[in-house]
Amino acid sequence: MKLHQLRDVLAVAEKGSVRAASRHLGLAQSAMTRSIAGLERELGAPLFERRKRGSVLTPIGALFLRRAKVVTSELSRAREELQQHLGGVQGSVVACLSTVSHMALLPRALPGFRKRYPQVKLHVIEELVYQSIEARLKDGTVDFYVGVAPDGKPSSELVVEKLFENSRVVMGRIGHPLSHAKSLAELTGAEWVGSGDMAQDELAALFQRHGLPVPTQTAKGDTALSLLVLVAHTDALSLLPVQWVDFAPVRAVLKEIEVEEPVEAAPIVVIRRADLPLTPAAEFLCDLLRRAGLPRKRASGTRKRAVV
Repeated sequence: MKLHQLRDVLAVAEKGSVRAASRHLGLAQSAMTRSIAGLERELGAPLFERRKRGSVLTPIGALFLRRAKVVTSELSRAREELQQHLGGVQGSVVACLSTVSHMALLPRALPGFRKRYPQVKLHVIEELVYQSIEARLKDGTVDFYVGVAPDGKPSSELVVEKLFENSRVVMGRIGHPLSHAKSLAELTGAEWVGSGDMAQDELAALFQRHGLPVPTQTAKGDTALSLLVLVAHTDALSLLPVQWVDFAPVRAVLKEIEVEEPVEAAPIVVIRRADLPLTPAAEFLCDLLRRAGLPRKRASGTRKRAVV
């Protein structure tokens, strides 16, 4: 088994056909076909099912692909790690951040990272739901996740490090008719938006805990931008992490409705592979994000918040 064969399998799986993969890699189609055929003979099983419109992974091929991704990712990371330890500043970092991390941590971490590693390619992924990124953490295509702690315990292949506790607030558009409300009881008739089915469950639990009727969630958004638009351009309210309040782009269109009841939120954590270290560049960015999460003193007279 040769590295170029793994490369070819990954390319065909991604592009959907040998023709598209060979064009992407700048190789002859016949050479790629021989490469994959040779690997299939060595493994004793077909990796792809050839169809008129392309190639589809067989069940064996899908199993092999998962391991091939890990191997190629780790080889790439090994190369970058050695180069960075020798003083090089090339390579890449792939970080998955939740909305909280984007708003409160990344702005404080970016300047130091760009100064130390100006030529490292940084790929930042926004993800509201941790479960959708776990497979990429395990196969090494994502270096680490910083965001809301998952409900269940992550895979044993991963390690979780708690950064800080968090809280949420009620927010609505500037000029919202309920903007002067002081309690959840005053908001029972409002419409609400959230980031998914879990948001509806949490909203219901919050109101039930205070003996109030459960309000209606009329819409949901899968990204921070979707939530921002849904709240800014309707009379719907939303339970959002406290970090939204101080984020300038949000502050221009949304306002906190300061109800007296506290609203808890899941803590913010770092999740990464347990068995292998990060490259120096990835570790440096991860550490900058950790330090960005340390509590800071707020100006006197401002409302006390849980973090940052």
